[in-house]
Amino acid sequence: MSEVQKNQSASATKAEEKKQLDALHTELGDTTIAETVVQKIAGIAAREVPGVHAMGNAARRAFDQLTERIPGSQTNVSGGVSVEKGERQAAIDVSIVVEYGVSIVDVADAIRRNVIQAVEFGTGLDVIEVNVNVTDVNLPSDGRSDESATEGRVE
Repeated sequence: MSEVQKNQSASATKAEEKKQLDALHTELGDTTIAETVVQKIAGIAAREVPGVHAMGNAARRAFDQLTERIPGSQTNVSGGVSVEKGERQAAIDVSIVVEYGVSIVDVADAIRRNVIQAVEFGTGLDVIEVNVNVTDVNLPSDGRSDESATEGRVE
């Protein structure tokens, strides 16, 4: 074996030794996950928590209402969720509207638990933080939610 081949072989061995193996990085190849995938998983997990009325701020919810009225459009499950993702870790921010009468602290803790469990199980990423931003409280009215109260109104 020539000296060049020995050096190349030694370099390849060192590179393999330095590569940290985990669920997303194996000896057979790497798996990459788009931020939108993490957003969708986190959005679904946050919506499952009792006490969450809606996701996002008022502008986001209004935009989602308009797009849902378009025939053939899909429900936006990632609204109200932003993600910063690296190769192995993710930080997630969730904006929510809570129902009146629930403990915001309990709802936020339940969102953190649910989002961390869903994202780590579904993607293999390590979730380092989940920040919950409560943008509003849905007050009980005459039995109609914000969405149903705006239906039928002519503007």
